[in-house]
Amino acid sequence: SLYQTIQRLEREGLIIPRKTVRDDKRPERTVYEITEKGREIALEWMRAILSTLTREYPEFPAAMSFLPLLTPDDVASQLELRAKAIESELRRIDEVLQEAQAVPRLFLLEMEYLRVLHATELSWVNSIVGDLSAQRITWTEEWLRQIAAKFSIDPKLDQD
Repeated sequence: SLYQTIQRLEREGLIIPRKTVRDDKRPERTVYEITEKGREIALEWMRAILSTLTREYPEFPAAMSFLPLLTPDDVASQLELRAKAIESELRRIDEVLQEAQAVPRLFLLEMEYLRVLHATELSWVNSIVGDLSAQRITWTEEWLRQIAAKFSIDPKLDQD
């Protein structure tokens, strides 16, 4: 798919091959250069991405909408695993930021942004785990059936 993307960019006149190089026993590789048209489109894309709020819908929020398919204990366990993974990623980001102290902040903004997102998500995930553990958020199959009946929803849950 990378090669298809490169071919498409070249076909659209956004990049051109600059040179072909070969390192020792490695295969030839082509170095591409962005064209003026490519630069203009890249800048237009950057401005749009930076200025516009998009409705991204990643997998995690989608999975959260289906929590009733699992038990509260199972959800808590899975979210605890997620919290550990986020903590690990935060440690990695902190190490990168620590090692890059001499680098101007301009070049670290992406890492700062990722750190803030992960820290916020970790706080939220931990709050949900706490609410599940304290049973402030809970559900049973019977309760879900009552909610479905109240809103005239056919839950299609097994009666076994």
